[in-house]
Amino acid sequence: MFDLIPFRKRNEDLFGHMLKSFNDMVESPFLSPFGISLQPFRTEIREEENKYLVEAELPGIAKEDIDIQVEGNELIIRAKRNEMTEQKDDTNRIIRQERRSGEFIRRFYVEHIDEENIKAKLENGLLKLDIPKLPGEDHSRKSVQID
Repeated sequence: MFDLIPFRKRNEDLFGHMLKSFNDMVESPFLSPFGISLQPFRTEIREEENKYLVEAELPGIAKEDIDIQVEGNELIIRAKRNEMTEQKDDTNRIIRQERRSGEFIRRFYVEHIDEENIKAKLENGLLKLDIPKLPGEDHSRKSVQID
């Protein structure tokens, strides 16, 4: 959770130290199902003069399980994972069956984009979005003078 303890040294607060240890243990991927991190998928966003480039890491997710939408000023990337592993013995009896499923959602604020010409490509677990800006809009950055 939070590692900041005001007005005293960290090693003087035994309860705070125990609480941090507990939080570190609970939040570790070791205890989460199948060792999956509880964090949403990672993304990288770059802005160029006339477009935005978004890369999202979605390993093991098929393109049929990815939904990309623009709603108002939000770009929404939704990815679902539904996996089933089955192991059978020589007589075709199931000896082990595992299922895991989940949904990951990321939302990004966008404006002045050309929704009709967004391009998406999935390669080796990396989703790449090419989001063009609307022509004619002023995309220049303005600096603010500090007094």
